Amino acid sequence: MIPMRCYSCGKPISQYWERYKDEIKSKSPKEVLDELGLERYCCRAMFLGTVDEDNIINFSNLD
Repeated sequence: MIPMRCYSCGKPISQYWERYKDEIKSKSPKEVLDELGLERYCCRAMFLGTVDEDNIINFSNLD
């Protein structure tokens, strides 16, 4: 889950997360981040470094 604001600069970024996840399937991350208007390195790093909770393995079901 992405934080509400960027840890470094404080810009609100959570409103872009759903659109980012949808568009990343058909475009490169650079193109999507440029379209969203995220220009700062810190904000871009937040998106590139965040793992969606749906992709985390549940280790309790690995019998």
